Amino acid sequence: MRTIWAFGDQLDRRVGALAQAHPDEARVLLVESEALLSSTRHVQRLHLVVASMRRFAVELRREGFEVDLRRSTSLSAGLRAHVSEYRPAGVIATEPNSRSARELCDSLAVEQVRSDQFLCHPDDFAGWASGRSRLRLEDFYRWQRSRLGYLMDGESPAGGRWNYDQDNREPPPDDPSIFGEPLRSPLDELDEAVLASLPAARGDRPIGLWATSRREALHRLDHFLDHGLVRFGRYEDAMTRRSWNLAHSMLSPYLNLGLLRPGEVCDAVEARYRAGEVPINSAEGFIRQVIGWREYVWGLYWLWPELEDANALEHERPLPPAFTGEAETGMRCLADTLEGLERHAWVHHIPRLMVLSNLANLYGIEPRRLRAWMSDRYIDAADWVM
Repeated sequence: MRTIWAFGDQLDRRVGALAQAHPDEARVLLVESEALLSSTRHVQRLHLVVASMRRFAVELRREGFEVDLRRSTSLSAGLRAHVSEYRPAGVIATEPNSRSARELCDSLAVEQVRSDQFLCHPDDFAGWASGRSRLRLEDFYRWQRSRLGYLMDGESPAGGRWNYDQDNREPPPDDPSIFGEPLRSPLDELDEAVLASLPAARGDRPIGLWATSRREALHRLDHFLDHGLVRFGRYEDAMTRRSWNLAHSMLSPYLNLGLLRPGEVCDAVEARYRAGEVPINSAEGFIRQVIGWREYVWGLYWLWPELEDANALEHERPLPPAFTGEAETGMRCLADTLEGLERHAWVHHIPRLMVLSNLANLYGIEPRRLRAWMSDRYIDAADWVM
């Protein structure tokens, strides 16, 4: 019997090596790496990943799979211990979502099969980029729309325009209570066991804000479709202290871990638009984030690996004391953003870009330090995202 090695951001039965797997022919390996469970990371991030892996293991066992879920000092040590114990006929994995994990698979002679966890494979992105004098997001986004068929009426964009971003810049409403609070799932015995197994970490303890199973992730998707999507477009770029989540979906952690797939999310959003339940600017604005920005950044990560160490502006300053908790700041927007990260391990894209990243650029923070700082704090952090 061979082993399928599933990484913690590939928790999808329908992707890659797991898609055609049968319990009689393969067992599944999941490794909780102590090296990745750093105490500098947000406890809600650590809990999300480990709890999601453990629930995924339960789901696979219910289907009949033998699952080796083990805690080990590192991913490589976990695989070696598994091979020593089970002597599999071979080890296969879906192409990992980071360069370091793919290099690890290469070094351990792990067979890799093509991943369809994203809508645009890096090879396809490289083909689109080849020979172009510029790699503009809007060009990529229109190519994605055309080839995937989202919000298209024949060969023309729905509503007659490709982009409704100019309609998505309204200030926050006078009554922010219209946005409500995000869903929560009560913590159970599995959650408590995960928390007990984690190192002491930064940030507020989980309160059930983040789903750790596909079922609960789908529940979050339905809640967004019913309550958030209709307002998403208008207030996409708003920021207010009176609502920390506004009408944002907060689905990125589930997309990044494999609990949701980008295609099913976009299918559901388009269906609401076609049914006349949401305006075009909300549907288009959301789908652009998923098939445009998200896949564009994913493609660039693989196309330009040298960006990992790029520092074109030669910024060399360390993180300011407000970022590290060594001092307070008198800038209310920054203070509110930092507080939100400690409380929820998440803030939406305007605080990320217009507050944190803008300030980091003006202040001159060395890029790798900022990337590591963000990776430690965000619930949806991933190597390719950062």
